[in-house]
Amino acid sequence: MGDWIVVPIVLPAVMAALIVLAVRHDIILQRVFSITATVALVAVTLSLLVYASGNGPEMYALSDWPAPFGIVLVLDRLSAMMVFLTSLLGLGVVLFASSEWDQRGKHFHALFQFQLMGVNGAFLTGDIFNLFVFFEVLLIASYGLMLHGAGAERLKAGMQYVVINLTGSSLFLIGVGMIYSVTGTLNMADLAIQVTNVASGDAALLRAGALILLLVFCVKAALVPVHFWLPGTYANAPAPVAALFAIMTKVGAYCVLRVYSLAFGDTAGDMAWLAAPYVLPAALVTLVLGMTGVLAAKRLNSLIAFSVIGSMGTLLIAIGLFTPEAISAGLYYMLHSTFSAAALFLIADLVVSRRGQFGDSLHTAPRFHQTGFLAVLFFIGAIGMAGMPPLSGFIGKLQILDAARDSDAMVWIWSIILVTSLMCIVGFGRAGSVLFWKSASVDGEITVEGAKWPVLPIIASCGMVSGLIALTIFAGPITEYLNGVAVQLFDTSHYIEAVLGANALSLVGQ
Repeated sequence: MGDWIVVPIVLPAVMAALIVLAVRHDIILQRVFSITATVALVAVTLSLLVYASGNGPEMYALSDWPAPFGIVLVLDRLSAMMVFLTSLLGLGVVLFASSEWDQRGKHFHALFQFQLMGVNGAFLTGDIFNLFVFFEVLLIASYGLMLHGAGAERLKAGMQYVVINLTGSSLFLIGVGMIYSVTGTLNMADLAIQVTNVASGDAALLRAGALILLLVFCVKAALVPVHFWLPGTYANAPAPVAALFAIMTKVGAYCVLRVYSLAFGDTAGDMAWLAAPYVLPAALVTLVLGMTGVLAAKRLNSLIAFSVIGSMGTLLIAIGLFTPEAISAGLYYMLHSTFSAAALFLIADLVVSRRGQFGDSLHTAPRFHQTGFLAVLFFIGAIGMAGMPPLSGFIGKLQILDAARDSDAMVWIWSIILVTSLMCIVGFGRAGSVLFWKSASVDGEITVEGAKWPVLPIIASCGMVSGLIALTIFAGPITEYLNGVAVQLFDTSHYIEAVLGANALSLVGQ
């Protein structure tokens, strides 16, 4: 694909600068530029996905500096899938925000485009230091988006989010420095070779650096015990921002997969898959705590935020198993959970905007405009998040359960996934009953000015729900593609040779 590999990074970066410099005073032009750029991004990433499905990994060297000395981007099945998922999510978010959310604060569309740039860069980079750089780009943009529209609760949650991520960034640099000090490289393909050459006296330092990176990635993935920042952040963020943040936790999960399967994979000898002893137990606890929060939530947005924690626990169970079947199942569930969380946050905003003074509190209130229509959307999103048939959540959980049959922890995995699924059903069932069913017994109707049929928010919400339906209908072809992703992740030779050349693997252990 050549120069096209860098387009998912360059396009939103250029558009963000253009919006700030040229059209910052005209909200209509900002919307036109932002939506047009995001539609173009969908087209480009779809082309990359099609190309990656039929070809091996391909490297793009910025400024034509050779690896491992220059900045490299690498396109393979996994990175292509993630940038396409990001662009689809971004399109839904920008459509929803363009109704009126983008007017509640300054520079929404510029920050949004920078966010896309950072996320896409994290998925495409082949270098751990540049992974840090793109982390900072997406985090800085997310700080502005999180505080968009202000408000005391949002400011409080935003400050916690900023402090946690600044701490994570500091740890990231420490981990990167420790790894570089003993390997002399941060290129992930080159690390796969160099970790085998590390002197025995430096092995502890390398291991410590790798585990610090794991901690940073787990912060982003909201894995216990570093998950505490997520409920307040997501529950108080603007609805389109919370929907966009559905991909943020997946960045952490992606980094665990990418770094520890490649740089610390099968070629790494004693350093192979350092994350394995820690991820699976923590993922099981994360799932339990997330779904317990769903049962205990008193606000709709808090309920959805805790369900995101639970869904990340389910995803990381699959990653912790670290078999091709489990990874394929986990990636399918990741696609599902991204659309499911985004859909629920957008639908929740449509509900809250119509409930007047009752907001997102889970208390019985009179009916509101479009109650029936929104009840249907909420029901679809809820059964998707809970993993009930026939939607993709059920398929994803079934695949994960099947992949866990040969695991020593099978009994724990099956028991916890099944019990927490029931907890999720009860939690969302309670919320739906309060919001839609019990409201029919209350006299009167809440009338909120302007809350009639907002076209773009409804299109965006239906689009996210349609993503769940599409994942269900095309589960077969999608699973086949994801099986190919798992094969590439476990056979790293093609990735390493694409970055370093055909004879790179001959240097392993030398």
